[in-house]
Amino acid sequence: MKVKMVMAILALFLFATAGLAAAQDTTKTTHKKTRTLAGCLQKGDDANEYLLTTAKGSTWEIKSDSLKLGDHVGHKVAVTGVVSNAKMHGMKQDAKTEAKEHGVATHSTEHGHMTVTNLTMVSESCQK
Repeated sequence: MKVKMVMAILALFLFATAGLAAAQDTTKTTHKKTRTLAGCLQKGDDANEYLLTTAKGSTWEIKSDSLKLGDHVGHKVAVTGVVSNAKMHGMKQDAKTEAKEHGVATHSTEHGHMTVTNLTMVSESCQK
């Protein structure tokens, strides 16, 4: 009897863990706290801020406390970092999607702020 009870508890635990993992995997990209983006890096308006424009037209104001982003201005790069106010960012993107579904005109491309922790140069030029 004890073996059956232990097996039942173990099975329940495994199903709960699998369900949690599946729920985490279904998080919308726009809601993730850590993101990886690729695009063209340009100088921003502020001294330590840069602008990353993706192939789909999304724009990200990025900064880094540990990387020299200025060395890659004009390059196509892939960056990984932490989205500022990720929860609010996701809610804003959801609102834009919902408005678009109801026929309300919005600026449809994503815009956000990110603190970059990793950068990889993809190309020395932003040209295709």
